[in-house]
Amino acid sequence: MSIKAKNFLEKLNKGPLSLGQLINSIRLGEECSQVNFADILGISKSHLCDIEKGRKTVSPQKAAEYATILGYSPEQFIRLAIQDDLAKAGLRYKVDIRAS
Repeated sequence: MSIKAKNFLEKLNKGPLSLGQLINSIRLGEECSQVNFADILGISKSHLCDIEKGRKTVSPQKAAEYATILGYSPEQFIRLAIQDDLAKAGLRYKVDIRAS
């Protein structure tokens, strides 16, 4: 995802982008129902809903898997998954991921 797209989504969401918000934006952009999108990701509709609403976080491993399934670069998904965990723990750090 480009910096321009990230900034646009953060402006729409009125704050830092979470992995759930990114997944929700992708799903809506694809005009896909939660049921169909959950099937694509191999999870239940309720689990997808919990991710999109920020009630559940996603491990970096699962984030990379979801990125691959959806045809996106894993780095952004992994970064957001780690950022979500830090935010949930109340730790104010910014994550930067680079492939080695």
